Amino acid sequence: MGFRLPRIVNAKRILRASSADVPKGHFAVYVGENQKRFVIPVSFLNYPLFQDLQGLSEEEFGYSHPSGGLRIPCDEEIFLDVTSRCLN
Repeated sequence: MGFRLPRIVNAKRILRASSADVPKGHFAVYVGENQKRFVIPVSFLNYPLFQDLQGLSEEEFGYSHPSGGLRIPCDEEIFLDVTSRCLN
């Protein structure tokens, strides 16, 4: 026999709705001037090349990311090159 508190149930619904398009083990990043959205594996955080991109993001934006995803201030082509190297 159990009961649920309405606030907890509503919070779970909100979290599911906002992260439904990001699979488990991934996160969203926004790249370039147009802030194109990419969903990438969390494992990329371990790669030095990707850590360099994170450093650029920290210098440019600090730790404030109102969109909920990490914003990376580089060209999309550079980002795609870095992520392709992380896959190999």
